[in-house]
Amino acid sequence: MLAVTVSPKFQVVIPKEVRESMGIVSGQKIQMLTYRNRIELIPIRPMEKLKGFLKGIDTAVERDDDRI
Repeated sequence: MLAVTVSPKFQVVIPKEVRESMGIVSGQKIQMLTYRNRIELIPIRPMEKLKGFLKGIDTAVERDDDRI
């Protein structure tokens, strides 16, 4: 686990290992939320980058007889 320090301006630096593993680049938007007494940072990906990320997923869904 990596620890970071909060600056006097309440800024933190995302460690290089984390940035590289998550593909975070300078200027990229990141969503921040709090959940059960913790802070989560979620990189916002452009829609163009999401194309095909569900390739191979099983879309077969069991349906009731009265549904099309």
